[in-house]
Amino acid sequence: MHIGIFFGSTTGNTEDVAEQVQEHLVPLDSSLHNIATEPVSLMQDYDLLICGIPTWDYGELQADWEDIWEELETLDLTGKHFAIYGCGDQIGYPEWYQDAVGLLHDKLRNLGASPLGYWPTAGYKFEQSKAAIKDNSHFVGLAVDEDNQHELTSQRVATWCQQVIDEYKAID
Repeated sequence: MHIGIFFGSTTGNTEDVAEQVQEHLVPLDSSLHNIATEPVSLMQDYDLLICGIPTWDYGELQADWEDIWEELETLDLTGKHFAIYGCGDQIGYPEWYQDAVGLLHDKLRNLGASPLGYWPTAGYKFEQSKAAIKDNSHFVGLAVDEDNQHELTSQRVATWCQQVIDEYKAID
């Protein structure tokens, strides 16, 4: 299993979580890729993609992801699997919490990739989200709130990484 971890990060939170994700994947073969400095076409080289995307302001994409958003359309991700984690502020932006995760999820599915790693919404306080599905019972990826629930991040990341690996092994 060859895993590519792709992230964009403005404040460093999403990059910090990317490093935590990679630590939890040891001894599996994984590589970190900052989309601000590395080509997004590298996604085609991996079996499993783990993408980190923060939601900015009123449900907007983070700048690095926005810069490569149209370039994603040139990729063929048929047969690939992906999992997404997102950073956001559920208290400051409850109407748009994790919206970028939902947008990226839909984009990657449209490019032929299959999702893994859906995460329960229990324990979060938000009004609505483009990442919420199944009657708002799950997000389409791991939701991280470093502003309001920093103390929960480490355990959430550990649990989610194991879930993603278990799901991937079950279909591989």
